[in-house]
Amino acid sequence: MPEQRRKVAIWRSAMLPASETFIRNQADNLTRWQPVYVGATKVESILSRDTDLIAYPAPADSRTFLRLRLTGSSPRLRLLLAGAQPDLVHAHFGGDGWLVSGETKRIGVPLVVTLHGHDVTRQPQSSGAHGLRYRRNLRSVFQRADLLIAVSEIIREKAIGWGADPAKVRVHHTGVPVPESVPVAEKKWDIAFVGRFVEKKGADDLIASLAALGSAKAVLIGDGPLLPEVRSYAAKTGTDTTFTGAQPASEVYRLLSESRVLAAPSKTAADGDTEGLPTTIVEAAALGLPVVSTHHSGIPEAVLDGETGLLGPEGDREALTANLRKLLDDEALRTTMGARARTHAVENFNVATQSQRLEDLYDSLL
Repeated sequence: MPEQRRKVAIWRSAMLPASETFIRNQADNLTRWQPVYVGATKVESILSRDTDLIAYPAPADSRTFLRLRLTGSSPRLRLLLAGAQPDLVHAHFGGDGWLVSGETKRIGVPLVVTLHGHDVTRQPQSSGAHGLRYRRNLRSVFQRADLLIAVSEIIREKAIGWGADPAKVRVHHTGVPVPESVPVAEKKWDIAFVGRFVEKKGADDLIASLAALGSAKAVLIGDGPLLPEVRSYAAKTGTDTTFTGAQPASEVYRLLSESRVLAAPSKTAADGDTEGLPTTIVEAAALGLPVVSTHHSGIPEAVLDGETGLLGPEGDREALTANLRKLLDDEALRTTMGARARTHAVENFNVATQSQRLEDLYDSLL
């Protein structure tokens, strides 16, 4: 008989927003460990699955869920976790890690927590009672976790700055699906943008650059609170932009393959929110697209400036415009950088390889 796979409970309190494909991709590519997805509440999205284990299904017992959020303790969650019989729990984001950390320890299994960005940048800087509580909980999960995974070197440094033991924090790139070959498609778009419309994504800077470029045709993929504002700004500037809203992964890949360049003008938001390492950058690279982005957070680990793409200062619209124009005006440069970008993605960000490396980390805890 084949050897039984060990189980890992993949925890995200809201299971699972459409923007978090990286969680599914990573766990679905495990080969030696069997993932069991566990959440507090269910989010109806393209990533929802009937097999997800939900502690507080709708209509949720709000008082019971409130107890978990206030105390980190929940008999219901403990029973759910124990029933899944995991050998290990892997939580995503620091705050969610704290929510599940108490019950994980009570059932006696190791805890891994992945830190993605705002959980160690914006949130710990919150003011008042909320900030005090978050920082206390963050220190607690740092102590309880057996392993802390940072998605980039910058996020590792931030975690250590907030009190994490350096010996516990490992940088591990989540990875993205890498096709065996680059799809051949007619180029319909000069520039593609993929992401939530929030301040740190820099969509406003991109619209300003499109206006300066004049004739570039762009497709902007995603949803978010600032979408109406960005759409209005694009209309006022007269740019040739198409907004598609949130799309499933297959459609995102199709639109990227029809584009010449990915623009990812990320920057630090006014409230301190930053990226970890945007997966869309690596997804575009895997499809052979050069990337124009910024020297922000973990992005230089994915975009090698001058080799696989071009980087400029955060919020520098003139530099963004110049870098976009440089690539759009030079097909040979786009081709060379795109090929190097794909090689870099294959060697360092292939989700199949990265998930196997993650399993090695799991094994080390047992």
